[in-house]
Amino acid sequence: MQADKLLDDFCRAVERRDGAAFATLFTEDGVYHDVFYGAFMGREAIARMVDDWFYRTATDFRWDMHDPVSDGRTLYARYTFSYRSLLPEAKGARAMFEGVAIMRLRDGLIADYGEVANAVTGFLDMNFAPERIARIVAKQGAALKARPEMARHLA
Repeated sequence: MQADKLLDDFCRAVERRDGAAFATLFTEDGVYHDVFYGAFMGREAIARMVDDWFYRTATDFRWDMHDPVSDGRTLYARYTFSYRSLLPEAKGARAMFEGVAIMRLRDGLIADYGEVANAVTGFLDMNFAPERIARIVAKQGAALKARPEMARHLA
């Protein structure tokens, strides 16, 4: 599958709340590492992530991928992403994020999806209290420090 088509299908499936179509973009054993909700393994879990987890507290998703780069095994794309938050404190605000998607590919499908996201902008859009933002960022910092590739940086 061409990178541009894969990315367009990826974004449009989320916008349509079509978890089944989204999951077909992944290998049977594919993993989606969500910056908020953690890892979802396998097509069934990935479909539920879109249909249930994403839409539990949000609606009206918009997702665009920009400037993709791929060698056929790895695909990187800068993205812009937003949704209308259903959380009470957000009062219907559109939360906006940007990031970089990192996809490991196998046979033209996504075997592993991860991202580096600037989520703080969205937290501010949703009127999260500073203490809540600090807890979320601290959790992300701890997860970063726990990754094997950070060992040299901690020595």
